[in-house]
Amino acid sequence: MTAIVITVSDSSFNGVREDLSGPAASDYLLDHGFDVRGSAIVPDDAAQIKDALLDACSRADLVVNTGGTGIAARDITPEVTRTVCEKLVDGVSELMRSEGRRHTHLAVLSRGICGTRGKTLILNVPGSPKGAVESLAAVIHLLPHMIDLLHGRTGHDKPSPANATPKK
Repeated sequence: MTAIVITVSDSSFNGVREDLSGPAASDYLLDHGFDVRGSAIVPDDAAQIKDALLDACSRADLVVNTGGTGIAARDITPEVTRTVCEKLVDGVSELMRSEGRRHTHLAVLSRGICGTRGKTLILNVPGSPKGAVESLAAVIHLLPHMIDLLHGRTGHDKPSPANATPKK
């Protein structure tokens, strides 16, 4: 499974603040079996976020955006992500926020979304290293299955306990 991490941050893009969330997300993905094929830092600018997303979607199974998910005036990552997604997977972002509440009451302020474009899964996570990793940890167990589904590997040939036929 391949991944690309995009940090959305004016201050990191302008060299005012070191990007810590992108490397934290990359390290977490590497530790969980992903081949992280690249990263980028873009400002909170719709055109640049969209270009980075489209490029990453053409090269990876998973694209993780860190940052721009809050409610500040320049936080536009979810809005831009929606413009490139073909399908939204609301339950994944709901799970990230729900699990995040176990760590901080501020998790509910994240507006990050999850969606798909072609065979790529796109996931928005908060811009803090802690928030990014906690959000990924909440859904990491789902990502391989979701990527399999996007690649047509549905795996319905073996019954699971959830879809097994009950014995009479």
